Amino acid sequence: MLRTTSLMAALLAGAALIAAIAPSLAEAPATKVPASVAREAPSGNRETAIFAGGCFWGVEGVFSHMKGVISTTSGYAGGDRSAARYEAVATGATGHAESVEVVFDPRQVNYADLLRVYFSVVADPTQVNRQGPDEGTQYRTALFPLSAAQITVARAYIAQLDAARAYPRPIATRLEARHEFFAAEPYHQKFMARNPDYPYIVINDRPKVEAFRRLFPQSWKS
Repeated sequence: MLRTTSLMAALLAGAALIAAIAPSLAEAPATKVPASVAREAPSGNRETAIFAGGCFWGVEGVFSHMKGVISTTSGYAGGDRSAARYEAVATGATGHAESVEVVFDPRQVNYADLLRVYFSVVADPTQVNRQGPDEGTQYRTALFPLSAAQITVARAYIAQLDAARAYPRPIATRLEARHEFFAAEPYHQKFMARNPDYPYIVINDRPKVEAFRRLFPQSWKS
């Protein structure tokens, strides 16, 4: 993924042309998987979940359109505070994964519903240390449960999907011990909303958002 500010400026100049032809070049690998049998008992009016599923631009882009989601923040999870910066994480040697912190209202959307969208359109959970054109441990698919209830639901759902053979290959998504979440640099925040015609977004992330709207219209918000 090309992300320096100078490269961004150069590529944005040709974004309109790429946006016009990109829909014919790629489609998001979307599979609407069954709903989770295990569900979390709602408690309170605000809960936080952390998801890693490749480039955080697309992960944030999908969840920002989900009803019941209050806020989304791109960042890093899995490593130390001292390494929580893009230049270091991009080496793949920090333990961090590009992640998104999702704050949601459990009275409107269940953690299990977030997981269903994650496994359906956010990421290909069968890939190991890569998503789309991006490769490295920082692009792994991982869940960072923040409570015993989230651990139980996530573990049960992965077992359910594997038993149902929802994918042609086993799920590689990892459940990782709780780690502190570190917000990414300001220029990464809401990147898709601010740069809808950026070539990487058009080719790799816009199809995920469109798949979410198509497959889960009842959960979509503009």
